[in-house]
Amino acid sequence: MSSGTAIRESVGQRVRNARKAQKMTLREIARQIGCSESLLSKIENGKGNPPLSTLHHLTKALGISISTLFADADTPEVAIYRNGERALLHASQTVTLEALIPHTESHRLQAHIHIVAPGGSPDGDYSHEGEEVGFILDGQIKLIVNGTAHILSKGDSFSFRSELPHSYGNPGRKEARIIWVNTPATF
Repeated sequence: MSSGTAIRESVGQRVRNARKAQKMTLREIARQIGCSESLLSKIENGKGNPPLSTLHHLTKALGISISTLFADADTPEVAIYRNGERALLHASQTVTLEALIPHTESHRLQAHIHIVAPGGSPDGDYSHEGEEVGFILDGQIKLIVNGTAHILSKGDSFSFRSELPHSYGNPGRKEARIIWVNTPATF
């Protein structure tokens, strides 16, 4: 079994457990977050690779964080992740998040490298508690915060309050890589 399959199955089991703890049916959750029961069933059975926006809505409806879904069982005092060994989360068909720190409920922040294909973006706008900061490692992104667009390139950085509606995409012709940190851990 690949590590990606094991991660999906673990996430699916945690979603199922949270849903059952809330005494909610697949139909109730699907209606609440605007997706199909079939997709939720696939997620719970470790068969689907849902976009991050779906997981965000799902965890919000269940009263948990995305970190809960991906939490490492053992939280080391010091975590070292070698290049090529970090966990990957597919935020959409065109955006992958590479974890820089363990996903645990005990962390107050989250850090990822957002890898965005040319023309790619996550699904929709986000708005949640906290603060965010980022640094463009490579490529270019269009960051939209509270309706204002900003074109950022390699070496540029940004920060904003997470309560402001925000989204981003890669308007360039090459892959963009962004170090993205937010607190508290939202995803």
